[in-house]
Amino acid sequence: MATSSSNSTRLSINAYIRQVAGRLGDVVFPPVCLGCGTLSGSHGGLCGACWSRLHAIDKPLCDVLGVPLAFDAGEGLLSPEAIADPPPFQRARSAVIYDDLARALVHRLKYSDRTDLAAVMVRWMIRAGGDVIDAADAVVPVPLHRRRLIWRRYNQSAELARVLARRSCITYLPATLLRTRATRQQVGLGAQARTDNVRGAFSVPQDRRAQIAGKSLLLVDDVYTTGATVKSASRALLQAGAGAVHVLTFARVAPGQL
Repeated sequence: MATSSSNSTRLSINAYIRQVAGRLGDVVFPPVCLGCGTLSGSHGGLCGACWSRLHAIDKPLCDVLGVPLAFDAGEGLLSPEAIADPPPFQRARSAVIYDDLARALVHRLKYSDRTDLAAVMVRWMIRAGGDVIDAADAVVPVPLHRRRLIWRRYNQSAELARVLARRSCITYLPATLLRTRATRQQVGLGAQARTDNVRGAFSVPQDRRAQIAGKSLLLVDDVYTTGATVKSASRALLQAGAGAVHVLTFARVAPGQL
């Protein structure tokens, strides 16, 4: 009985110490909004104004491409784009529309060493991509070419994929898919130019193909624009023996934005 009481007291003291340390930390590093930088109520969140500007993608949406639809006509509804040009992947899901706020968050993760943002962004991705996460045996990030990786020092898609795999308890395969050809940045390119730019840019080495043979893979990237990158990457995974590929991104460009 005495031991149990002692353990309880020790746990209470430890909890109190953590609480005090957290409050002191908030004084030194006060919580700020991830969107605009103003003081916020908690770390890793958005203020009310920025939250209202973030456009989460909810149903109704295309069952394949995950693009928002104007009306709900039941489960399994497909967008005209999915019918006219079926993608190689099974399903794509994204957390938010790629507007000004989402763009700012992605750019900070991508170019400003704000890898801490990955944990927050993944929280929204898990909310949006429950069906594709449940279908996955392993998580694969869209890779950077080694030259760009050296210049940038980290791959933002790998940061997202690593956190997502850990939180979802799914196998993480960071080096299975390679970008074997240096490509131009997709920013500023039209739809056809984007497709041409990444055609044949990805591959899976022979000694890593057993890792994905027959498995359902979740391909993770930061932004879905025209889908050219994830389509090319999906084809490479399927040609290497994957059973199926699903796609999950933090943001996606709405059809009217292209």
